[in-house]
Amino acid sequence: MAIGVLALLGFQLVDSAFIARLGTAPLAAQSFTFPLSFLVIGVQVGLGIAIAAMISRTLGAGEQERARRLGLLVLLVGTALIALLALLLWWVQEPVFARLGADAATRELIRIYWAPQLLAAWLGAVLYFGYSLFRAHGDTRLPGKLMVLTSLVNLVLDPLLIFGIGPWGGLGLPGAAWATVIAFSCGLLVLGRRLACMDWLSRWGLGGELARSARPFAGIAGPAMVSQLMPPLAAMLAISVVAGLGEIAVAAWGLASRLETVSLMIVLAMTMSLPPWLGRCYGAGDWEQVHRLMRLALKVVVLWQLGLGVVMAISAPWVALALAGNPEVRDDLATLIRLLLPSYALLGVCMLVVSAGNALGWPLRAMLLSCARLFLFYLPCLWLGAQQGSLTGLALGAAVGNLLAGLAAWHLLRRILGRPHRRHRGREGAGPIVR
Repeated sequence: MAIGVLALLGFQLVDSAFIARLGTAPLAAQSFTFPLSFLVIGVQVGLGIAIAAMISRTLGAGEQERARRLGLLVLLVGTALIALLALLLWWVQEPVFARLGADAATRELIRIYWAPQLLAAWLGAVLYFGYSLFRAHGDTRLPGKLMVLTSLVNLVLDPLLIFGIGPWGGLGLPGAAWATVIAFSCGLLVLGRRLACMDWLSRWGLGGELARSARPFAGIAGPAMVSQLMPPLAAMLAISVVAGLGEIAVAAWGLASRLETVSLMIVLAMTMSLPPWLGRCYGAGDWEQVHRLMRLALKVVVLWQLGLGVVMAISAPWVALALAGNPEVRDDLATLIRLLLPSYALLGVCMLVVSAGNALGWPLRAMLLSCARLFLFYLPCLWLGAQQGSLTGLALGAAVGNLLAGLAAWHLLRRILGRPHRRHRGREGAGPIVR
């Protein structure tokens, strides 16, 4: 999972690094599109969770024919929903980006980039739904390989389509989106060929299956999408705050956002790999193992992210030099790296507790914690920091918000796992995992 996440997020960071070479204005334009791109990803992930859950449960019940009907049905429904969302985002782009703080010149740059970017987002969603289908059938190897393949294709095409080669000029900012379109198209070709060899899809009885499965599918997809849509909403609010500090700050913030997701690679991989294990322990009532797993996971997250944050803070000038072309953007990006990266140690704690909560039988608390992280801690602290009128104040505010969210998550975990029926004392008489 870590390799797949690194490949997927790494090419997004490479996209931004190449675009930074075009100048501050194109980088700022791309940064303004991030929240809406995350919105598409949030809907896509919520639907993907429902796809995998519905099909895997049906297979577990031995209903092979129904699983084949569901396979085709959810692929068609998911593809259509993301297409409608992409069309809506194209239609409302002018007022939305104006509200986010983009000026007329920036919105013109966004306009020529937004159409191919939405096409890339749609293709990526269809590819993701295919990944969910393979995971539901127990095949995680092909999705991992395709994530790496599409990332490599994108990496090769980015400089060719953005800057051009020889006498042929590049496409500039839209070239990054077209590179992603081609990369995802290659992935879909491979995925389609593999699906054609599998007996996983059936078009018979789709109408009846739609009537039977619509409500349970919505029951799974709805809460999952709500949880996934909170970060994009927070990102939209955050970019509107950052926009008050100018185009340079927006460009630096966009690069820092890409770097954040890559630096959280291990945390993201753990949030995907740990819940199934915790779920088994929860079902068996094995709280001793739950405590051991959570103790180990929290230690790994804190030590890894803190160590990585310190290393990145020390090497911030060189990292910024590699990612940004404009000297002013480099200076702002270095400031963000120094102040934000170490705080991801406690941000990782919060993300891990939210993920564990869905597996340990308290999804409502997990959703409320995720909401509190963004709207009670992160955004208010970000806004207070921005009132200082400098990027340093803004970064300090964001870092404090991350720290408060991590402490709140730790306190919640301590309370829940410290209850009598969930309490565990180790072999040497140690108390609960959080003492």
